[in-house]
Amino acid sequence: MSTLLPASAEGEKFGPLPFPVTFEIVVIPVADVDRAKDFYARLGWRFDIDYRDEHGFRVIQYTPPGSGCSLMFGEKMTTATPGSVQGLHLVVPDIVRAHDEFARRGVDVSDIFHDAYGVFHRPAGENRISGPAEGRKSYGSFLSFHDPDGNEWIVQEVTDRLPGRM
Repeated sequence: MSTLLPASAEGEKFGPLPFPVTFEIVVIPVADVDRAKDFYARLGWRFDIDYRDEHGFRVIQYTPPGSGCSLMFGEKMTTATPGSVQGLHLVVPDIVRAHDEFARRGVDVSDIFHDAYGVFHRPAGENRISGPAEGRKSYGSFLSFHDPDGNEWIVQEVTDRLPGRM
């Protein structure tokens, strides 16, 4: 049996921020910037920038279609180990179509899966059941892929959002 827990007392004490805050950039570590650039271009994301300066700093930015959050990688951007990022999420309205399109673009995607307990995927493939969630339940079906450095992406099917979500 699962239980949905209430928000923490600390969150309730302070309430929401009185101004908008947006989450707009995720930086991932890569070993080979040009190889990563080619990979993310293949995903069909909007190319935003490839900036270099005379000090060896380089930033590349891509934005998935319809997303308000962009992906950045480059040289001298982070000290994180290339390939160490796990669980980055993309949301799509049709997991089967996403699977087929990523595969068509040459991305090594996993089979579609759902969690054995019906809630959320687990790390390292734990509790994965092959195939979409029963009835294609919103938030319940996933696939995964890795970029050339091993950074992990999870693609989740959302067809009907929970109240108050975008």
